[in-house]
Amino acid sequence: MVYETLIYEVQDTIATVTLNRPQVLNALNTQVFDELEHLFTEIHASTAVRVVLLTGAGEKAFAAGADIQELAATDAHTGAAKARRGQQVFNLIESCRKPVIALVNGFALGGGCELALACTLRLASERAKLGQPEVKLGLIPGYGGTQRLPRLLGSSRALRLLLTGEMVAAEEALRIGLVDEIVPGEERQPLLDRGHALARTIAALPTLAIEACLDAVRRGASASLREGLSIEAEIFGRLCATEDKAEGTAAFLEKRTPVWTGR
Repeated sequence: MVYETLIYEVQDTIATVTLNRPQVLNALNTQVFDELEHLFTEIHASTAVRVVLLTGAGEKAFAAGADIQELAATDAHTGAAKARRGQQVFNLIESCRKPVIALVNGFALGGGCELALACTLRLASERAKLGQPEVKLGLIPGYGGTQRLPRLLGSSRALRLLLTGEMVAAEEALRIGLVDEIVPGEERQPLLDRGHALARTIAALPTLAIEACLDAVRRGASASLREGLSIEAEIFGRLCATEDKAEGTAAFLEKRTPVWTGR
């Protein structure tokens, strides 16, 4: 498929997905959602990709939110359908078998912030600004913001962002846990470089164990502690029967570098 709103590149098992609508600050419209769905369905099944970097084209924005012209034309029925569509695509990204690292290189507002929340990790440049300003349009976040934000930050901090519609700068986003790391410099390239370095670290590790970490945390998030511990034990036991576990323990005992096979 030829993508018109995305740029897709794969280098050494690391995929880079770039939202490519810089003229509108990478705003999310129907076509972006359709292309993201198609691409992440392929990435989920790909054996050539181990880690995904997700960013926005240009120096100003990761994604500045939903397309306001599309929002202005909605009513109760079409609005609910639009929210469910965005949720469906972001759920696909969140449940990807590969870690997805958001590289927030500028504004991540509204749907853009919700897209970052659906990713596994979030790195930000010093110029990044994040927020959920939907209340200023007479709306609430519709792509998962009212659900993922409290799970990440806690209800009080999430509600402050939701009720005021305020943007937070990178330092404050790091302090409250909205992003995981700030990359020095205001330009996009240092952020890309740091993202690739982190991706290479993860990609060098056994894929079965990486996928298992994602699976255990995601399944446990909606379970009780007792149920979560049971999930963890089941996955741990399954990994104990793999060739990678045998190789990893043998390499440790023999003081050599392991060779992972994904089996």
